[in-house]
Amino acid sequence: MTNPFETGLDRNEANYTALSPLSFLKRAARVFPDGEAVVHGPAVFTWSQTEARCRRLAAALARRGVGQGDTVAVMAPNVPALYEAHFGVLMLGAVLNALNTRLDASTIAFILNHGEAKVLITDREYADTIKPALAEAGRDILVIDIDDPLAASRGEALGEMEYEAFLETGDPDFDYGPPADEWQAVALNYTSGTTGNPKGVVYHSRGAYLLALGNVVTWGINGAARYLWTLPMFHCNGWCFPWTLAAIAGTSICLRQVSGANIFNAIADQGVTHFCGAPIVLGMVINAKPEERRELPHKVEVMTAAAPPPAAVLQRMEEQGFHITHVYGLTEVYGPAVVCDWHADWNALPPEERARLKSRQGVNYHVLEDLIVANPETLEPVPMDGQTMGEVFFRGNVVMRGYLKNPKATEEAFRGGWFHSGDLGVWHPDGYIELKDRSKDIIISGGENISTIEVENALYGHPKVLEAAVVAKPDEKWGETPCAFVTLRDGETATAEEIIDFAKEKLARFKCPRHVVFGPLPKTSTGKIQKFVLRDRAAEI
Repeated sequence: MTNPFETGLDRNEANYTALSPLSFLKRAARVFPDGEAVVHGPAVFTWSQTEARCRRLAAALARRGVGQGDTVAVMAPNVPALYEAHFGVLMLGAVLNALNTRLDASTIAFILNHGEAKVLITDREYADTIKPALAEAGRDILVIDIDDPLAASRGEALGEMEYEAFLETGDPDFDYGPPADEWQAVALNYTSGTTGNPKGVVYHSRGAYLLALGNVVTWGINGAARYLWTLPMFHCNGWCFPWTLAAIAGTSICLRQVSGANIFNAIADQGVTHFCGAPIVLGMVINAKPEERRELPHKVEVMTAAAPPPAAVLQRMEEQGFHITHVYGLTEVYGPAVVCDWHADWNALPPEERARLKSRQGVNYHVLEDLIVANPETLEPVPMDGQTMGEVFFRGNVVMRGYLKNPKATEEAFRGGWFHSGDLGVWHPDGYIELKDRSKDIIISGGENISTIEVENALYGHPKVLEAAVVAKPDEKWGETPCAFVTLRDGETATAEEIIDFAKEKLARFKCPRHVVFGPLPKTSTGKIQKFVLRDRAAEI
């Protein structure tokens, strides 16, 4: 029997359009042409001006032979040029590769070659890294310089021309539309590469569109938002917030240098209402010196992720007038895809309990189809008892296409029809997940599993501790024991015994650090502590 719903009701141009973040820009420019889109120091661009600049960028790139499937790399801090690349590059069907500005020259060279970048737009501040990277890459790449007057330092001009001059070669009326296929690649982001060459994570148009809207739903952000770019736009395309800000026609406040003073100044002087960042950014805020602080004119919304935030840090932020939304994700899922969705009745709980609940990673975004904690081998879900540990798995439209030129790693990541995160956690009775460790970071001491996150959270409760990281130290008797690396607050002193005794008040004895090392912690550009460096240090103790 013929299904009437499949007869004469075909997909056509009138009833189907491929999902693309470009539609957000087009709408913002049409509906709010004079609204502030991007602010960078004294420079202010409206939505109509921003769209025209993005059109110029696309046209200029097209004149130089860039088209569908070509890669355009950008090495820049959070400046208008990088924001514009999130649209101008996509207008051609090309792929944006926003580079991590803290990577070394050899890694940049690898990425440029692996991603087959045809064009590199680079801020002159990074000339000392880019010049040897281009030499090591050893192939012809069109280089365009960003000469930002707000840069603290300007290195050698390496490009054929400056970015603003390049835009002048493009047509502000360049025609653009959505891709023919929403599965088309739009962005290439590289993982941290701590155990070898980084892997190239490929995003598709549909996922970028949906995650951008997922941020709107999750955070309740609207067009009145003045969003401060404390989160690097190179990190998961700024968690897709360049596209989110276009969707709501909000305002992007660019920030080249992230510091506690600069954050407070932006809130007071620019009316910032929202910003994102890893716990390291929260630390800059709560530990800002008195002379760096400004009175908050209003409550500021903060979204945090990257490294699991200690409950003590969340509590201090909220005590200082910020409202925290805790999210979780990975590069492979476009940034944040899980949120600690708040229950109104939790507001009546004591501050410490609220902070503990908020430190859990939570439940899936509306645009993520499913999220489970399961046995990593069998994929059998673990009991929702808050105790049984398993691996966190993702499934849905905001999961990457796969790893560029790496079918083996892609197949492994998607084994069993789920994306394998490599993160270990538990599933609480209310369905909320809580991370306990990365699979490679878990400490197994005398046959007992020790969550480094649990130990770190305990140490963060010490009033003298600014930052803490715990890794496994080889031990002849126990196999491994916890080793703590601690940064103290300015002006504070403490002994290893003092820190260990404090831990013993909070934790079972076998979970407490046996060694404590004081000093600054090595971090990635997104604020994640480089535990592989600390593991090497611990092994040498």
